Amino acid sequence: MLYHAYQAQTDAFVPVRLMAEALSGIFDQRWLDDVPGMRHAAAAMTMLSHAGLSHVRPEFGIKSVTVDGAEVPVNEESVAVHPFCTLLHFKKTVAKPAAVAEPKLLVVAPMSGHFSTLLRGTVSTVLQDHDVYLTDWQNARNVPLSRGRFGLDDFVEEIIGFIRLLGPDVHVMAVCQPSVPVLAAVSLLAAANDPCQPKSMVLMGGPIDPAANATEVNRFAETHSLAWFENMVITTVPERFPGACRRVYPGFLQLAGFLSMNLERHVSAHWDMFRHLVQGEGESAAATRAFYDEYTSVMDLPAEFYLETMERVFHHQDLMHGTFRVRDQIVDPGAIEKTALMTVEGERDDICAPGQTVAAHALCCNLAPAKHAHRLQLAVGHYGVFHGRRWQTETYPQVRDFIRAQS
Repeated sequence: MLYHAYQAQTDAFVPVRLMAEALSGIFDQRWLDDVPGMRHAAAAMTMLSHAGLSHVRPEFGIKSVTVDGAEVPVNEESVAVHPFCTLLHFKKTVAKPAAVAEPKLLVVAPMSGHFSTLLRGTVSTVLQDHDVYLTDWQNARNVPLSRGRFGLDDFVEEIIGFIRLLGPDVHVMAVCQPSVPVLAAVSLLAAANDPCQPKSMVLMGGPIDPAANATEVNRFAETHSLAWFENMVITTVPERFPGACRRVYPGFLQLAGFLSMNLERHVSAHWDMFRHLVQGEGESAAATRAFYDEYTSVMDLPAEFYLETMERVFHHQDLMHGTFRVRDQIVDPGAIEKTALMTVEGERDDICAPGQTVAAHALCCNLAPAKHAHRLQLAVGHYGVFHGRRWQTETYPQVRDFIRAQS
């Protein structure tokens, strides 16, 4: 009933948003600028028209990238289409082939309450020097029940399949949550002596060892039972959607949790956006609005994936205890000897604090010292680990050089 109540409220708010959008266009006329209160009214209507959530994946919109000072066109192609994930290729079009082939990089996006487009800035940056592929996870409410379940083991197997598809010269980068399944996937490939073991893997802000430096997120997960999560946050998709009756952890609940963690910051950002609109500072307001348009585009997760992640990663911490299994096959990171490992953490990360990701190095105990690297990025939170100015100018050059050294 939770999802049905939310959807009913969302449907009821649609006419309000449309009316606000129309009024915003009327009020935001230059000849009305001198009318007392009109700028404030126009700003308020603009804010109201953008209020609420979207369940439609935004476009990546990456049409070109700057390479060696020149703009290179980029085409977005679907390489593999599976029920819960599409593998995208951001293919650069160049007039002449490069003298040295660019490293092939598989970016594994988090399967969270946000779409993979949240990594737009990450992809745009790594595209400068790499041949980039990305996991584009599907909104579970759009996947019919007939396509089956999708749990944590399925996630690991999906990554293994994509790595094998891209071949033995691939590098893999996991952003946040998929650090655990990516490490598991590479471990299984190593244990099987698979010829497609990646040349390197970069784990960024992921909960390899949630107990290493527990955050409020970790403590909340640990102090609530799996039954509590199943009863309180798992619901079913309404009948009107393709995934009708599928059990999901809805994106709107996850977003509510993220917003509550830094409520003052989000309120302040919206107040600043309102002031920018009133003062006619369109570019500043547009930048904030673009961020929140992306941030409030949410997707639902399959219930089994969410609950299994909660149980095996956060409650039991199977990876650290050597009890993580995929289809009853034990996962042993100690089997990794060929794939170089780099971890990246943010100094101010309040979701996956410093210490949680770097723990992967101790697990990969048979990897030569020269194949280990770690980057603690100062003055950034969770989002800044993979997005923003410091990512582009400080973290990324380190990641790029590490990948190049393994190519």
